[in-house]
Amino acid sequence: MKWVHLTVELVTGFVLLFLVVKVAGKKLIHQISPFTFISALVLGELLGNALYDDHVHLWYIIYSISLWGALLLLVEYMSQKWLPFRRLSEGKPTALIRNGIIDYEALKKSRMTLNQLQSLLRQNETFSLREVAFCYLEANGTISVLKKAKYQKTIREDFQLPPHPVHVPVTLIREGQPLIDELHAIGKDEQWLNEQLRAHGVSSYQDVIIAEWLEGDGLFVQTYS
Repeated sequence: MKWVHLTVELVTGFVLLFLVVKVAGKKLIHQISPFTFISALVLGELLGNALYDDHVHLWYIIYSISLWGALLLLVEYMSQKWLPFRRLSEGKPTALIRNGIIDYEALKKSRMTLNQLQSLLRQNETFSLREVAFCYLEANGTISVLKKAKYQKTIREDFQLPPHPVHVPVTLIREGQPLIDELHAIGKDEQWLNEQLRAHGVSSYQDVIIAEWLEGDGLFVQTYS
């Protein structure tokens, strides 16, 4: 009977895990944020501990995994609906290098040493800090690197063109909400943003799914319709 009971628990746990992962989405597997990383660990522990505890019955397994899956869905729903909650649950990238200059304060706040930064850069095929224009520490602990123009794989010298400065795209509107901090960071205000939107035939922030500014290339706007 014990083997039969264990088999039933394993099959039930397998089916529930399969359903939770399918419903919660690929973010749980890829572990995009610290929250999804911890959620995946807890989900596995819930099933693992329940299977080998004789005092935990089948209904406890069903209840615990179902409740955890429901909480995951609730967090995902709230993240999609409210940007402030999304920033809280997913975090935001930290600029460790700007315009080729290491932001040492940002490095310390991220509790990262210079050796660790160099190690991560080497894993991104960047073996010298002099190659880096911008480097961001993402919420999941990986880094994103934008190299200086002359160190990019296809360099302007190949075409005998003069070098030009590298700029990072800045998101100014996300899902109908203007990002005021980012707007001020590029030295602009809401009046300027409204003028730019009108030039693109857009009358309201709420119509915009994303608006991105790139120095030298202007504003890219995509609306919901």
